[in-house]
Amino acid sequence: MNPIQLFELASRQAEWLSVRQQVVATNIANANTPKYLAKDITPFEAVMDQTSMVQKMAVTQPGHMASNDLSDENIAVEEAPLNDEIGIQESGNSVAIAEELTKTGEIKRQHELNTSLMSSFHRMMLMTVKR
Repeated sequence: MNPIQLFELASRQAEWLSVRQQVVATNIANANTPKYLAKDITPFEAVMDQTSMVQKMAVTQPGHMASNDLSDENIAVEEAPLNDEIGIQESGNSVAIAEELTKTGEIKRQHELNTSLMSSFHRMMLMTVKR
């Protein structure tokens, strides 16, 4: 049986959220910069699929599932898909402020959920130690 890696998982997500917040803040800061293309990072689910922290299903025959040998450097900054509402503006900029502000709200909610789950789990661990 593997040990519970919840704290490590929460730490990885907090790191991912920090990187994403930095990228979104950079997008907002460059909203008026000519020819600046909005960026985003690899989704957290994809990062977790590529890491060795998550236990993969056992492969009984090679034809059943494809294995992926990916490096540990799996948080990548990439160009964000174009927003259909604004597209590329006349200045060549592709930042949609409303979309970036929505992303900051998502990041805030995910961070609050992460910290509240960790504090609850920490309290639960302390209660078991006290007994």
